[in-house]
Amino acid sequence: MTLIRSLVFYIYMYSLMVFMGLVGLPLLLGPRTWSRGWLRVYLKMLWFGLRWIYGITFEVRGREHLPAGGALVASKHMSMWETLAFWEILPDPAIILKHTLTYMPFFGWFAVKLGNISVNRKKGASALKGMMRDAARRAGEDRQILIFPEGTRVEPGEHPDFKPGAAGLYLNMGVPCVPVALNSGVFLKSYCGLKRPGRIVVEFLEPIPPGLGKPEFLRELHTRINTASDALQAVDDAGMPLGRTGR
Repeated sequence: MTLIRSLVFYIYMYSLMVFMGLVGLPLLLGPRTWSRGWLRVYLKMLWFGLRWIYGITFEVRGREHLPAGGALVASKHMSMWETLAFWEILPDPAIILKHTLTYMPFFGWFAVKLGNISVNRKKGASALKGMMRDAARRAGEDRQILIFPEGTRVEPGEHPDFKPGAAGLYLNMGVPCVPVALNSGVFLKSYCGLKRPGRIVVEFLEPIPPGLGKPEFLRELHTRINTASDALQAVDDAGMPLGRTGR
């Protein structure tokens, strides 16, 4: 039954993406706000399918920790879900993405139009410099720079070392970094296949103030994100979170 529900959801999600992408193609010629509004319509319909087919909902905690305007946000990464969800959760994010994602039909076209930041890791230091430059430009537009410091999706309970990009942004931007804990991997597989119904929790944690050195910052970020994410993975038989993590 779980496999069948996953197949139904995949058909729904990608059919919806193709339909909305085709209908929304003319919006790519207009201002970015048009594409952003169209994406949020798509997400509303996607969340309907997530709830109806999978029995999965989500809640957001700790919004009070988000500063107004431009910000640096670093999130746990367990599934494709949060790559999309932050477009609704954050006011106007610029997400650090693998450059290969920009080649995807529809998704990639809108990702570029929406002013996300693509990074080709094979280019090494030059890619990092480009990311810093683009992030500074987006932050100057009062947008939230979102990075997944693990660099890839991980399973619940996995705590790999963070990539240096998050530290580079933190040191270069000179602003607080807001860690984000989540538990999407308890309910969804890497590419949004169903594991179990329940409620995904996304929690913004207390910001890390600017001024730390690179090793200290990465240790603090790693501890905060993983401690809080591990706590959110405890759910009851109905898939509901057992309690709140610390702020």
